[in-house]
Amino acid sequence: MKEIVIKRVYGCKKDDGTYRILTDRLWPRGIKKTDLQIDEWNREISPSPELRKWFDHKEERFEEFAKRYIGELDAKKQEVQRLRSIAQRTPLSLLYGAKDPLINHAAVLREYLLNIEGKKIKDPCL
Repeated sequence: MKEIVIKRVYGCKKDDGTYRILTDRLWPRGIKKTDLQIDEWNREISPSPELRKWFDHKEERFEEFAKRYIGELDAKKQEVQRLRSIAQRTPLSLLYGAKDPLINHAAVLREYLLNIEGKKIKDPCL
């Protein structure tokens, strides 16, 4: 598998030679669609609206959020496999809008995609 990285969308608007996927369900505030160079906007792989609202980017909820999000990813086998197949061919950048580089869904998604066997991640908090 090629490299999979996460990048905050606000600091990484331009093409960087990787396959770039915006992984947020909502478009990032303050960025024009014409200014963000991405290969796809994948709302399907983002956390459900209910989970996103419950999490509310609160650090104390991150461990439970990661477990619940992994459960959602387990149910999206076809989409997860598609992303893994992209990562087999080319480096993959998972773009997100959250402020915290460690406590966000893209960090969980990255670890999930890197786990080839599809087993549960032992430490979702990285």
